[in-house]
Amino acid sequence: MTDAVTFAVIGSGWRSEFFLRVAAAAPERLTCVGVLARRAEARENIGATWGVPTVATIDDLLALQPEFVIASVTWAAMPEVTRELVAAGARVLAETPPAPDLDGLRSLWHHVGASGLVQVAEQYTRMPGHAARLEVVRRGVVGSAQQVQIASTHLYHAVSLMRAFLGADHGEVVVNARRFEAPLVDPLTPGGWVENPEPVTRGTTLATLDFGDGRSGLYDFVDNQWWNPLLSRRIVVRGSHGEIANDAVTRLTSEGPVSSSIVYRRTGIDLNLEGNDVVNATFDGEVVYRNPWAGTRLSEDDIAVASLLEDTGRWAREEGPAPYPLADGCQDHAIGLAIGESARTGADVRVGGNPWG
Repeated sequence: MTDAVTFAVIGSGWRSEFFLRVAAAAPERLTCVGVLARRAEARENIGATWGVPTVATIDDLLALQPEFVIASVTWAAMPEVTRELVAAGARVLAETPPAPDLDGLRSLWHHVGASGLVQVAEQYTRMPGHAARLEVVRRGVVGSAQQVQIASTHLYHAVSLMRAFLGADHGEVVVNARRFEAPLVDPLTPGGWVENPEPVTRGTTLATLDFGDGRSGLYDFVDNQWWNPLLSRRIVVRGSHGEIANDAVTRLTSEGPVSSSIVYRRTGIDLNLEGNDVVNATFDGEVVYRNPWAGTRLSEDDIAVASLLEDTGRWAREEGPAPYPLADGCQDHAIGLAIGESARTGADVRVGGNPWG
């Protein structure tokens, strides 16, 4: 893209700062033209911290002429804000999830689904590791993907990864989940490090997801797993001819079973003076991922967010495909809600027959 993507943000919470941070890191490619915050104190803080214009109304925000608007508000407020933006003709990137519950998802789809103006800010498939694994799967290295096991992130994020690896669309899914509680030391939370932590009760949710046609998912998530440094992140993609386990790839060849790894080039290690960056990922001597933001020093999650914003800009200019349509975001959250319902009731929950399907 020759000109920087321009966007605006509605919301002043911690999630809004994800978008402001990546724009500050790459101003020649991403520009936040304004932030809408209802409270005067929040507008003052955002302006002072990030150096961006702030406004109090949607009309004032749209007057700044962003190419798209990020709705980064509470779950309860998201549908109303999205509907208002679409009514004004704006292109929207709605934070996850786009509505709080199944009725809200169906209502939102009824009002704006046909507009084609709404995308969802689901970035996980653009993280370097997942993007590299997806490319290995697309190349057919492990055959057709049949099962994905994820112990990393929660609900709709995990579901989005499962569907991406399996090539699952919006068809019926059968969910069976259970929740278990046990003591666990939890030394790090969003509030910071805990001094002299003792074991506390934490829940683990395990779920199987039947996507049909022999495709399945295994969901494993522990409360506060994002932050707890004692818990590993694991992903397995099992195919017809092998599997990917984190970054290890084992598959059947004419010479028999062969194992090799996805290898990342990271700078800034030891005496490397190029700065801290993920540069690329290779598999068997071929590049399967290149960091499009090399030189910005962004974290891997921020890389994914920045890529999503630029892809949304291409879509807004009609220069690229829709990055993550509302239908996908609705399907992810509907399945995530089913995981919670099944864990509470102990019964199978079927997801299907929804209007976006």
